[in-house]
Amino acid sequence: MIKAAPFAKNSAKKRSETSALDLARRVLAIEAEAVRALGDRLDERFVAALELIAGRSGRVVVSGIGKSGHIARKIASTMASTGTPAYFVHPAEASHGDLGMIEAGDVFIAISYSGSSDELLEIVPQVKRRGAKLIAITGNPDSPLARAADVNLDAAVGQEACPLNLAPTASTTAALALGDALAVALLEARGFSAADFARTHPRGKLPRQALAHQALLHVHQVMRTGEQIPRVLSGATLREAVLEISRGRIGMTAVVDAADGVKGIFTDGDLRRTLEKNQLDARSVDEVMSVNPKTVRPEMLAAEAVHMMEQFKVNQLLVVDERGALLGALNMHDLFRAKVL
Repeated sequence: MIKAAPFAKNSAKKRSETSALDLARRVLAIEAEAVRALGDRLDERFVAALELIAGRSGRVVVSGIGKSGHIARKIASTMASTGTPAYFVHPAEASHGDLGMIEAGDVFIAISYSGSSDELLEIVPQVKRRGAKLIAITGNPDSPLARAADVNLDAAVGQEACPLNLAPTASTTAALALGDALAVALLEARGFSAADFARTHPRGKLPRQALAHQALLHVHQVMRTGEQIPRVLSGATLREAVLEISRGRIGMTAVVDAADGVKGIFTDGDLRRTLEKNQLDARSVDEVMSVNPKTVRPEMLAAEAVHMMEQFKVNQLLVVDERGALLGALNMHDLFRAKVL
């Protein structure tokens, strides 16, 4: 028997590897194009779907059969973990009692590329009869499922990534991406935060990453700015300073010059000490303010600002630029609200 030369074996292996890489790149290109094309087609129907989900009084129920069923499970899971109560119902099981899980006020998301899946079409009348709204994700806007839906989202693709153009590949990727788009848009609309995410993920690495996000907040992300900063001009009367403290409601006012340069800080503590010394007749806030107050830069980590507050036993810090001009004010309550503490 004649054995193949090592060179011939190596050449065949390289051709096989090259072919596999070319095919893999083709698959990725087709699926990437399918997702890109979705963005071009997004229109008022997507907004209508969001409004249905956001305005529901019940939950979101996601359903699909076969590969679409796997995508439906993932979409339901993503929604649930990002603040939109959702769960998956298998359409075949729904016909055997699980329809009892669907109520008036729910939104039912049905996923079927053909829009003709018998298992889904059998339960659609019952879903409607129970008072739930129907959103369809299909690749055929003229399909029975699309026509029955309150909103149909177009998830059509030019071709499947499968060389036979048969196995659901690009179509399932498109449906998943559309579901993610819904989940993220809903997350943004309801102000879902990293801390909220951590509360729905009490185990594993994800909550630690979410909480780490809070730890990496910078001062400029949590400080008060503009009209929120209590401030009076140097030379202001004590009465003006007290009124500004009351307006700002963070227990202090900055004392600044005409160019907003920080001259000092007048706090609740300074006011108490002034009262103890019976110096209410002081001519201006400059005479009773604390000079050289503790300040921070906006790029400092919020966690470092907390350390400064603890180190110097203060509840407020002024935020200044490199010239010492006032940019913001930071209070311990701001840090609590941002969950840095």
